[in-house]
Amino acid sequence: MRRAELDYILTTMLGMDRQSDTMIRRRKEVSDLNFTVDRPLQVELAGELTPVACNPPLDNLTPYQTEMIALNLINGNPRLTEDLIRTGSCDASYSVGDLVRFRVNIFTQRGKFSIVLRKLNTEIPTLAQLKLPEIFKKLALEKTGLVLVTGATGSGKTTTLAAVLHEINTSKAIHIITLEDPVEFVHTHKKSTFNQREMGSDFSTFAAGLRAALRQAPKVVLVGEMRDRETVEIGLSAAETGHLVLSTLHTIDAGQTINRILGMFEPEEQEQVRVRLADTLRWVVSQRLAPKVGGGRYALLEIMGSNLRTKETIIHGETEGKSFYEIIESNTTFGWRNFDQACLEAYEHNTITEETALLYSSKRGTVSRGIDVIKKARGEVVSSSDLKMKTESAKSSGPVFPATLKLK
Repeated sequence: MRRAELDYILTTMLGMDRQSDTMIRRRKEVSDLNFTVDRPLQVELAGELTPVACNPPLDNLTPYQTEMIALNLINGNPRLTEDLIRTGSCDASYSVGDLVRFRVNIFTQRGKFSIVLRKLNTEIPTLAQLKLPEIFKKLALEKTGLVLVTGATGSGKTTTLAAVLHEINTSKAIHIITLEDPVEFVHTHKKSTFNQREMGSDFSTFAAGLRAALRQAPKVVLVGEMRDRETVEIGLSAAETGHLVLSTLHTIDAGQTINRILGMFEPEEQEQVRVRLADTLRWVVSQRLAPKVGGGRYALLEIMGSNLRTKETIIHGETEGKSFYEIIESNTTFGWRNFDQACLEAYEHNTITEETALLYSSKRGTVSRGIDVIKKARGEVVSSSDLKMKTESAKSSGPVFPATLKLK
């Protein structure tokens, strides 16, 4: 297989070979391209894998075909080849001319190659285009400290950080360094000056790149991911010495984010790390992409800032009545929100369904009660199935007393 053939397959999967409305719409909605042995060419549309027809047809990929695609994507790069042999997977980037760029992961399973390509957006979104809350402008105004955007793979963390950097780029004349794996959004120089470095070609590890960045006089440093203790430690040092450090973690909410960072250190070190983290952490934004009513996906956001209560809880740990969930809930007037509040807001605006709101919530009972309140305000009938179940359960276990009867 030659590169031209691979490019043809990739553009066909994206729907770029024909310019009908359907093809253009598919191109915009495709997020991932999937190559797996014994499966057809597949693209991910709105969270679901969809087969793609190709000419000549590739009904079920063979081990030889996926290997040829993998070798073309690696293109003889010694580092990628070594990573693939040594660890069983490698990360790379790939471009089809000026049309589209991909983040590539090649891995082995049962002795065969599989490949997933994530389509990278070439247009840098703004906070307004992403419809992010106004509080995100406060993130861009921070001068020092640590800002973390967390969530599962593919939840839009990089896109959110790109929008924050774009906001900084249009408002501040400063030096910004990004350390990425790979570079996804290419920022143009506006007010700020950007230096974007890619792992593998420009630096070896995030820790090494971050250590070098501290000698390159940046005001803002973007670290693609806090993967290990060394990177976290250097990131904390950078935040303590007057830099604004933006990064990501694969955690599901603010509480787990704090615990994940602390878990990277030995028990005897955690007390000191808690104090450092309390002093430097400015914001934690967690994201979950939920299916929208009518198609597409919607970003549910949990937002936690820094105040005396969050600092105290980071230092001493969560206790009953002093959890991060409750701290966020009590600061909604300042723009903070937890996932349950985000789910209820999205449901109230008919952005997501009741089932989706319950599925993506943190505390299902809380969201269920909130949905009942919204339904009552709309004049809708509230389901009594839960009440019936409770009544039947009570009957089976003994007599049911009136609510007003007090037993002594």
